[in-house]
Amino acid sequence: MLTPETIVKVISFFIPFLFSLCFHEYAHGWVAKRLGDNTAKVMGRLTLNPLAHIDWLGTVALPIFSIISGMTLFGWAKPVPVNANNLRHPRNDMFWVALAGPMSNILLFVVGVIFLAIIGILQAKQIFFPSVLMFQMVMQFLTINLILAFFNLIPINPLDGGKILGRFLPIKWDMWLEAHQSQTMIILMLLVIFGGFSFLALPITWVVEHSIGLIDTLIGHL
Repeated sequence: MLTPETIVKVISFFIPFLFSLCFHEYAHGWVAKRLGDNTAKVMGRLTLNPLAHIDWLGTVALPIFSIISGMTLFGWAKPVPVNANNLRHPRNDMFWVALAGPMSNILLFVVGVIFLAIIGILQAKQIFFPSVLMFQMVMQFLTINLILAFFNLIPINPLDGGKILGRFLPIKWDMWLEAHQSQTMIILMLLVIFGGFSFLALPITWVVEHSIGLIDTLIGHL
């Protein structure tokens, strides 16, 4: 049953989640374009418009169901298309295209921390008082972007980390992993469902808590 509390919980999660996913995919396409591949732009994917990136199962249904049911969060957007043959240096450039996704989420995390610090300073000076919903959304924004960054850096195909690792593997190994990424995707989903990546919670919680601690220290010295 959808209670007002559940609706607020879904909204405070889903808006930051959707934007962060879209920014992640946009970053892949933007870097690919800079390195010679215009595929994402031609296909209308070089945009922050959520409709261009939404996978209705992975971006909407599963994440919302996870939040309502309390199950392990799992979701994805439609991958931005990249044609490695158009890149000036395919093997090296794919490394940067893959790395762009997680790095974009780290950038958003830093922006979120700065925004939270500004809100805290304005509140301390009694200039602005954020609503509970705004605070919840900012905290979700920080956590979601760290989850996306850390998770996608895991060196398993088809995650970005697998493609980053591929740059340093023999070409035959890399091609074999690319060819079998549908199987590793199934393994990946099972690991997520059964808590195989719960170890990520510790560093994510540590980074968020210490970032908030730094903000509190900053405000305390003003």
